[in-house]
Amino acid sequence: MNVHEYQAKELFRSYGVAVPEGRLATTPAEAEEAAKRLGTAVTVVKAQVHAGGRGKGGGVKLAKSPAEAKQHASEILGMTLVTHQTGPEGKLVRKVYVEAGSDIARELYLALTLDRATEDFAIIASTEGGMDIEEVAEKTPEKIHTEFIDPNVGLQGYQVRKIAAALGLDKGQAGKLDVFLKGLFRLFLEKDASLVEINPLVVTGGGDLFALDGKLNFDDNALFRHPEIAELRDPDEEDPRERAANEIDLAYVGLDGDIGCMVNGAGLAMATLDMIAVCGGSPANFLDAGGGADTEKVKEAFKLILQDEKVKAILVNIFGGIVRCDLIAEGVVAAADELGVGVPLVVRLQGTNAPEGRQILAESDLDITPAETLQEAGEKAVAAARGA
Repeated sequence: MNVHEYQAKELFRSYGVAVPEGRLATTPAEAEEAAKRLGTAVTVVKAQVHAGGRGKGGGVKLAKSPAEAKQHASEILGMTLVTHQTGPEGKLVRKVYVEAGSDIARELYLALTLDRATEDFAIIASTEGGMDIEEVAEKTPEKIHTEFIDPNVGLQGYQVRKIAAALGLDKGQAGKLDVFLKGLFRLFLEKDASLVEINPLVVTGGGDLFALDGKLNFDDNALFRHPEIAELRDPDEEDPRERAANEIDLAYVGLDGDIGCMVNGAGLAMATLDMIAVCGGSPANFLDAGGGADTEKVKEAFKLILQDEKVKAILVNIFGGIVRCDLIAEGVVAAADELGVGVPLVVRLQGTNAPEGRQILAESDLDITPAETLQEAGEKAVAAARGA
Protein backbone atom coordinates (compact mmCIF):
# COMPACT_ATOMS: atom_id res chain seq x y z
CA MET A 1 0.00 0.00 0.00
CA ASN A 2 1.27 3.47 -0.93
CA VAL A 3 0.58 6.76 0.83
CA HIS A 4 0.84 10.38 -0.25
CA GLU A 5 3.86 12.57 0.41
CA TYR A 6 2.07 14.61 3.07
CA GLN A 7 1.07 11.42 4.89
CA ALA A 8 4.61 10.06 4.70
CA LYS A 9 5.95 13.28 6.16
CA GLU A 10 3.54 13.15 9.08
CA LEU A 11 4.86 9.69 9.86
CA PHE A 12 8.45 10.90 9.44
CA ARG A 13 7.80 13.71 11.88
CA SER A 14 6.36 11.32 14.46
CA TYR A 15 9.62 9.36 14.37
CA GLY A 16 11.86 12.39 14.77
CA VAL A 17 12.77 12.72 11.10
CA ALA A 18 13.08 16.37 10.12
CA VAL A 19 10.70 17.61 7.40
CA PRO A 20 9.76 21.14 6.27
CA GLU A 21 6.50 22.58 7.54
CA GLY A 22 3.58 22.14 5.20
CA ARG A 23 -0.21 22.12 4.89
CA LEU A 24 -2.65 20.16 2.73
CA ALA A 25 -5.03 22.02 0.41
CA THR A 26 -7.86 20.86 -1.82
CA THR A 27 -8.82 24.27 -3.26
CA PRO A 28 -6.82 27.28 -4.49
CA ALA A 29 -8.19 29.33 -1.59
CA GLU A 30 -6.93 26.76 0.91
CA ALA A 31 -3.52 26.85 -0.78
CA GLU A 32 -3.40 30.62 -0.43
CA GLU A 33 -4.33 30.41 3.26
CA ALA A 34 -1.72 27.69 3.79
CA ALA A 35 0.99 29.88 2.28
CA LYS A 36 -0.07 32.77 4.54
CA ARG A 37 0.11 30.59 7.64
CA LEU A 38 3.53 29.22 6.71
CA GLY A 39 4.78 32.80 6.40
CA THR A 40 7.91 32.00 4.40
CA ALA A 41 9.27 34.04 1.50
CA VAL A 42 8.94 31.03 -0.79
CA THR A 43 6.48 28.15 -0.68
CA VAL A 44 6.27 25.07 -2.85
CA VAL A 45 2.95 23.82 -4.23
CA LYS A 46 3.10 20.06 -4.83
CA ALA A 47 0.60 17.78 -6.53
CA GLN A 48 -0.33 14.84 -4.31
CA VAL A 49 -0.54 11.68 -6.38
CA HIS A 50 1.02 8.25 -5.98
CA ALA A 51 3.78 8.76 -8.54
CA GLY A 52 7.29 10.10 -8.82
CA GLY A 53 8.55 12.63 -11.35
CA ARG A 54 5.89 15.16 -10.40
CA GLY A 55 8.21 18.12 -10.93
CA LYS A 56 9.03 17.10 -14.49
CA GLY A 57 5.32 16.75 -15.21
CA GLY A 58 4.47 20.26 -14.00
CA GLY A 59 3.12 19.14 -10.64
CA VAL A 60 5.58 21.08 -8.43
CA LYS A 61 5.78 24.87 -8.57
CA LEU A 62 7.52 27.58 -6.50
CA ALA A 63 5.47 30.50 -5.22
CA LYS A 64 6.85 33.81 -3.91
CA SER A 65 3.55 34.98 -2.44
CA PRO A 66 0.27 33.53 -1.16
CA ALA A 67 -1.45 34.87 -4.27
CA GLU A 68 1.02 33.03 -6.47
CA ALA A 69 0.50 29.85 -4.42
CA LYS A 70 -3.23 30.21 -5.11
CA GLN A 71 -2.57 30.61 -8.83
CA HIS A 72 -0.30 27.57 -8.96
CA ALA A 73 -2.84 25.49 -7.03
CA SER A 74 -5.56 26.46 -9.51
CA GLU A 75 -3.31 25.21 -12.33
CA ILE A 76 -2.36 21.95 -10.63
CA LEU A 77 -5.67 20.95 -9.03
CA GLY A 78 -7.80 19.10 -11.55
CA MET A 79 -4.95 18.52 -13.98
CA THR A 80 -4.10 15.07 -15.29
CA LEU A 81 -0.49 14.69 -14.26
CA VAL A 82 1.55 12.48 -16.57
CA THR A 83 4.94 11.22 -15.38
CA HIS A 84 7.16 8.25 -16.16
CA GLN A 85 5.46 6.42 -13.27
CA THR A 86 1.82 7.18 -14.11
CA GLY A 87 1.84 5.88 -17.67
CA PRO A 88 0.34 7.86 -20.56
CA GLU A 89 -3.09 7.92 -18.92
CA GLY A 90 -1.75 10.04 -16.03
CA LYS A 91 -3.36 10.69 -12.66
CA LEU A 92 -5.97 13.26 -11.70
CA VAL A 93 -4.70 15.70 -9.05
CA ARG A 94 -7.26 16.19 -6.27
CA LYS A 95 -5.08 17.79 -3.59
CA VAL A 96 -1.86 19.74 -3.21
CA TYR A 97 0.66 20.11 -0.41
CA VAL A 98 1.86 23.63 0.28
CA GLU A 99 5.28 23.49 1.90
CA ALA A 100 7.76 26.03 3.25
CA GLY A 101 10.68 26.66 0.91
CA SER A 102 14.11 25.35 1.93
CA ASP A 103 17.59 26.80 1.59
CA ILE A 104 19.04 23.93 -0.42
CA ALA A 105 22.81 23.52 -0.48
CA ARG A 106 22.94 19.86 -1.57
CA GLU A 107 20.50 17.20 -2.72
CA LEU A 108 21.09 13.58 -1.67
CA TYR A 109 19.23 10.28 -2.05
CA LEU A 110 18.32 7.90 0.78
CA ALA A 111 16.20 4.76 0.85
CA LEU A 112 15.57 1.78 3.11
CA THR A 113 14.18 -1.49 1.80
CA LEU A 114 14.47 -5.27 2.05
CA ASP A 115 17.10 -7.04 -0.04
CA ARG A 116 15.64 -10.47 -0.72
CA ALA A 117 18.86 -11.83 -2.18
CA THR A 118 20.84 -11.31 1.03
CA GLU A 119 17.81 -11.52 3.37
CA ASP A 120 19.00 -8.28 4.96
CA PHE A 121 17.64 -4.78 5.15
CA ALA A 122 19.42 -2.39 2.80
CA ILE A 123 20.08 1.32 3.14
CA ILE A 124 20.78 2.85 -0.25
CA ALA A 125 22.42 6.29 -0.37
CA SER A 126 23.73 8.50 -3.14
CA THR A 127 25.10 11.99 -3.62
CA GLU A 128 22.91 12.24 -6.74
CA GLY A 129 19.66 13.23 -5.07
CA GLY A 130 16.83 14.73 -7.10
CA MET A 131 17.56 12.48 -10.09
CA ASP A 132 16.04 9.19 -11.22
CA ILE A 133 17.97 6.71 -9.10
CA GLU A 134 17.55 4.02 -11.78
CA GLU A 135 19.44 6.23 -14.23
CA VAL A 136 22.17 6.87 -11.68
CA ALA A 137 22.50 3.13 -11.02
CA GLU A 138 22.82 2.43 -14.74
CA LYS A 139 25.22 5.19 -15.74
CA THR A 140 27.23 5.91 -12.58
CA PRO A 141 26.81 2.94 -10.21
CA GLU A 142 29.88 4.04 -8.24
CA LYS A 143 27.80 6.93 -6.91
CA ILE A 144 25.45 4.57 -5.07
CA HIS A 145 26.42 3.22 -1.65
CA THR A 146 24.50 0.28 -0.16
CA GLU A 147 24.78 -0.74 3.47
CA PHE A 148 23.26 -4.08 4.49
CA ILE A 149 21.64 -4.34 7.92
CA ASP A 150 21.40 -7.71 9.68
CA PRO A 151 17.80 -7.96 11.01
CA ASN A 152 19.09 -9.76 14.10
CA VAL A 153 21.53 -6.96 14.94
CA GLY A 154 19.89 -3.79 13.63
CA LEU A 155 21.40 -0.52 12.46
CA GLN A 156 24.83 0.10 13.98
CA GLY A 157 26.65 3.37 14.56
CA TYR A 158 29.59 2.47 12.35
CA GLN A 159 27.17 1.88 9.46
CA VAL A 160 25.69 5.35 9.88
CA ARG A 161 29.24 6.76 9.81
CA LYS A 162 29.99 4.85 6.60
CA ILE A 163 26.84 6.26 4.97
CA ALA A 164 27.70 9.77 6.16
CA ALA A 165 31.18 9.45 4.65
CA ALA A 166 29.74 8.16 1.36
CA LEU A 167 27.45 11.21 1.24
CA GLY A 168 30.28 13.60 2.05
CA LEU A 169 28.74 14.89 5.28
CA ASP A 170 30.82 16.65 7.91
CA LYS A 171 30.93 15.61 11.58
CA GLY A 172 27.97 17.78 12.63
CA GLN A 173 25.83 16.62 9.72
CA ALA A 174 26.81 13.00 10.43
CA GLY A 175 25.35 13.39 13.93
CA LYS A 176 22.10 14.65 12.45
CA LEU A 177 22.10 11.77 9.98
CA ASP A 178 22.38 9.37 12.92
CA VAL A 179 19.11 10.67 14.40
CA PHE A 180 17.56 10.75 10.93
CA LEU A 181 18.45 7.18 9.99
CA LYS A 182 17.57 5.65 13.34
CA GLY A 183 14.13 7.25 13.15
CA LEU A 184 13.59 5.94 9.63
CA PHE A 185 14.75 2.47 10.64
CA ARG A 186 12.31 2.34 13.57
CA LEU A 187 9.50 3.49 11.29
CA PHE A 188 10.44 0.83 8.74
CA LEU A 189 10.35 -1.95 11.33
CA GLU A 190 7.45 -0.88 13.52
CA LYS A 191 5.06 -0.10 10.67
CA ASP A 192 6.00 -3.06 8.43
CA ALA A 193 7.09 -0.83 5.57
CA SER A 194 8.48 -2.36 2.39
CA LEU A 195 10.12 0.86 1.17
CA VAL A 196 11.14 4.18 2.70
CA GLU A 197 12.51 6.58 0.09
CA ILE A 198 13.62 10.20 0.39
CA ASN A 199 14.55 11.92 -2.84
CA PRO A 200 15.85 14.42 -2.28
CA LEU A 201 17.28 14.44 1.21
CA VAL A 202 18.57 18.02 1.39
CA VAL A 203 21.41 19.62 3.27
CA THR A 204 20.50 23.25 3.94
CA GLY A 205 22.84 26.21 3.89
CA GLY A 206 22.88 26.02 7.70
CA GLY A 207 23.89 22.35 7.66
CA ASP A 208 20.51 20.88 8.63
CA LEU A 209 19.03 17.74 7.04
CA PHE A 210 15.45 17.67 5.74
CA ALA A 211 13.35 15.09 3.95
CA LEU A 212 12.21 17.29 1.07
CA ASP A 213 10.17 14.46 -0.39
CA GLY A 214 8.92 11.21 1.07
CA LYS A 215 7.71 7.90 -0.30
CA LEU A 216 6.41 5.09 1.89
CA ASN A 217 5.17 1.67 0.81
CA PHE A 218 3.66 -0.79 3.30
CA ASP A 219 3.21 -4.55 3.23
CA ASP A 220 -0.48 -5.15 2.51
CA ASN A 221 -0.32 -8.44 4.38
CA ALA A 222 0.68 -6.65 7.58
CA LEU A 223 -2.02 -3.98 7.55
CA PHE A 224 -4.17 -5.95 9.99
CA ARG A 225 -1.57 -4.99 12.58
CA HIS A 226 -1.70 -1.33 11.63
CA PRO A 227 -5.26 0.01 11.30
CA GLU A 228 -3.85 3.54 11.58
CA ILE A 229 -1.86 2.92 8.39
CA ALA A 230 -4.76 1.23 6.60
CA GLU A 231 -6.81 4.38 7.21
CA LEU A 232 -4.33 6.32 5.06
CA ARG A 233 -5.33 4.38 1.94
CA ASP A 234 -6.58 6.64 -0.85
CA PRO A 235 -9.02 4.68 -3.06
CA ASP A 236 -8.86 7.38 -5.73
CA GLU A 237 -5.20 6.51 -6.34
CA GLU A 238 -5.81 2.80 -6.86
CA ASP A 239 -6.86 0.85 -9.92
CA PRO A 240 -10.63 0.36 -9.39
CA ARG A 241 -10.28 -3.28 -10.42
CA GLU A 242 -7.53 -3.88 -7.88
CA ARG A 243 -9.63 -2.17 -5.23
CA ALA A 244 -12.66 -4.32 -6.09
CA ALA A 245 -10.52 -7.46 -6.04
CA ASN A 246 -9.14 -6.59 -2.62
CA GLU A 247 -12.67 -6.27 -1.25
CA ILE A 248 -13.52 -9.83 -2.25
CA ASP A 249 -10.15 -11.33 -1.29
CA LEU A 250 -8.78 -11.78 -4.81
CA ALA A 251 -5.21 -10.84 -5.72
CA TYR A 252 -5.37 -8.78 -8.93
CA VAL A 253 -2.83 -6.59 -10.70
CA GLY A 254 -3.64 -4.94 -14.01
CA LEU A 255 -1.05 -5.29 -16.80
CA ASP A 256 -0.73 -3.98 -20.35
CA GLY A 257 -1.47 -7.03 -22.47
CA ASP A 258 -4.60 -8.51 -24.07
CA ILE A 259 -4.88 -12.02 -22.56
CA GLY A 260 -6.88 -12.10 -19.36
CA CYS A 261 -5.71 -14.67 -16.80
CA MET A 262 -7.53 -16.43 -13.99
CA VAL A 263 -5.32 -18.80 -12.00
CA ASN A 264 -5.30 -20.29 -8.51
CA GLY A 265 -2.03 -19.84 -6.65
CA ALA A 266 0.51 -17.06 -7.02
CA GLY A 267 3.29 -19.35 -8.25
CA LEU A 268 1.13 -20.91 -10.93
CA ALA A 269 -0.15 -17.46 -11.88
CA MET A 270 3.42 -16.20 -12.41
CA ALA A 271 4.26 -19.32 -14.43
CA THR A 272 1.15 -18.73 -16.56
CA LEU A 273 2.17 -15.15 -17.27
CA ASP A 274 5.66 -16.35 -18.22
CA MET A 275 4.26 -19.02 -20.55
CA ILE A 276 2.04 -16.49 -22.33
CA ALA A 277 5.13 -14.35 -22.91
CA VAL A 278 7.16 -17.38 -24.09
CA CYS A 279 4.39 -18.14 -26.60
CA GLY A 280 4.56 -14.62 -27.98
CA GLY A 281 1.60 -13.08 -26.16
CA SER A 282 1.11 -10.49 -23.46
CA PRO A 283 -0.95 -10.97 -20.26
CA ALA A 284 -3.58 -8.39 -19.35
CA ASN A 285 -3.48 -9.11 -15.64
CA PHE A 286 -2.23 -11.17 -12.75
CA LEU A 287 -5.17 -12.76 -10.97
CA ASP A 288 -4.81 -15.29 -8.16
CA ALA A 289 -8.22 -16.67 -7.21
CA GLY A 290 -6.66 -18.46 -4.23
CA GLY A 291 -6.81 -22.04 -3.04
CA GLY A 292 -10.40 -21.73 -1.88
CA ALA A 293 -11.90 -20.45 -5.11
CA ASP A 294 -15.61 -21.23 -5.55
CA THR A 295 -18.33 -20.46 -8.08
CA GLU A 296 -18.93 -16.97 -6.74
CA LYS A 297 -15.22 -16.10 -6.79
CA VAL A 298 -14.89 -17.38 -10.33
CA LYS A 299 -17.78 -15.15 -11.37
CA GLU A 300 -16.24 -12.10 -9.70
CA ALA A 301 -12.88 -12.90 -11.30
CA PHE A 302 -14.49 -12.93 -14.74
CA LYS A 303 -16.15 -9.58 -14.02
CA LEU A 304 -12.78 -8.05 -13.17
CA ILE A 305 -11.10 -9.44 -16.28
CA LEU A 306 -13.91 -8.33 -18.59
CA GLN A 307 -13.74 -4.75 -17.28
CA ASP A 308 -10.50 -4.44 -19.23
CA GLU A 309 -11.43 -3.46 -22.78
CA LYS A 310 -8.02 -4.60 -24.07
CA VAL A 311 -8.77 -8.26 -23.28
CA LYS A 312 -9.11 -10.32 -26.46
CA ALA A 313 -8.98 -13.80 -24.88
CA ILE A 314 -9.15 -15.35 -21.41
CA LEU A 315 -6.99 -18.18 -20.09
CA VAL A 316 -8.24 -20.08 -17.03
CA ASN A 317 -5.49 -22.25 -15.54
CA ILE A 318 -6.51 -24.23 -12.46
CA PHE A 319 -4.61 -26.84 -10.50
CA GLY A 320 -7.01 -28.68 -8.23
CA GLY A 321 -5.55 -29.23 -4.80
CA ILE A 322 -7.73 -27.82 -2.07
CA VAL A 323 -10.12 -26.57 -4.72
CA ARG A 324 -11.92 -29.15 -6.90
CA CYS A 325 -11.75 -28.78 -10.66
CA ASP A 326 -15.41 -29.76 -11.12
CA LEU A 327 -16.48 -26.85 -8.88
CA ILE A 328 -14.28 -24.49 -10.88
CA ALA A 329 -15.75 -25.80 -14.11
CA GLU A 330 -19.27 -25.18 -12.79
CA GLY A 331 -18.20 -21.67 -11.86
CA VAL A 332 -16.69 -21.03 -15.29
CA VAL A 333 -19.84 -22.23 -17.05
CA ALA A 334 -22.14 -20.24 -14.76
CA ALA A 335 -20.07 -17.09 -15.02
CA ALA A 336 -19.59 -17.29 -18.78
CA ASP A 337 -23.30 -17.94 -19.29
CA GLU A 338 -24.46 -15.18 -16.93
CA LEU A 339 -21.94 -12.54 -18.00
CA GLY A 340 -22.04 -13.32 -21.68
CA VAL A 341 -18.32 -13.66 -22.20
CA GLY A 342 -17.71 -12.43 -25.73
CA VAL A 343 -14.04 -13.31 -26.10
CA PRO A 344 -12.39 -16.72 -26.71
CA LEU A 345 -12.01 -18.80 -23.57
CA VAL A 346 -9.19 -21.30 -23.02
CA VAL A 347 -9.42 -23.53 -19.94
CA ARG A 348 -6.83 -25.87 -18.45
CA LEU A 349 -7.86 -28.05 -15.51
CA GLN A 350 -5.47 -30.39 -13.71
CA GLY A 351 -5.60 -32.09 -10.32
CA THR A 352 -8.53 -33.05 -8.09
CA ASN A 353 -11.61 -34.03 -10.13
CA ALA A 354 -10.06 -32.70 -13.33
CA PRO A 355 -11.78 -35.30 -15.59
CA GLU A 356 -15.17 -34.40 -14.10
CA GLY A 357 -14.40 -30.72 -14.62
CA ARG A 358 -13.44 -31.22 -18.25
CA GLN A 359 -16.67 -33.20 -18.79
CA ILE A 360 -18.73 -30.30 -17.41
CA LEU A 361 -17.01 -27.90 -19.81
CA ALA A 362 -17.46 -30.24 -22.77
CA GLU A 363 -21.18 -30.68 -22.10
CA SER A 364 -21.85 -26.97 -21.81
CA ASP A 365 -23.13 -24.95 -24.75
CA LEU A 366 -20.18 -22.58 -24.46
CA ASP A 367 -17.35 -22.24 -26.96
CA ILE A 368 -14.51 -23.28 -24.65
CA THR A 369 -11.11 -24.42 -25.89
CA PRO A 370 -9.61 -27.09 -23.59
CA ALA A 371 -5.89 -27.48 -22.94
CA GLU A 372 -3.91 -30.26 -21.25
CA THR A 373 -0.46 -28.77 -20.64
CA LEU A 374 0.64 -25.29 -19.61
CA GLN A 375 2.44 -24.78 -22.92
CA GLU A 376 -0.62 -25.88 -24.89
CA ALA A 377 -2.76 -23.47 -22.85
CA GLY A 378 -0.37 -20.61 -23.56
CA GLU A 379 -0.20 -21.35 -27.28
CA LYS A 380 -3.98 -21.62 -27.62
CA ALA A 381 -4.58 -18.42 -25.64
CA VAL A 382 -2.12 -16.47 -27.79
CA ALA A 383 -3.65 -17.88 -30.98
CA ALA A 384 -7.14 -17.00 -29.76
CA ALA A 385 -6.14 -13.44 -28.93
CA ARG A 386 -4.55 -12.96 -32.34
CA GLY A 387 -7.58 -14.44 -34.05
CA ALA A 388 -9.88 -12.12 -32.11
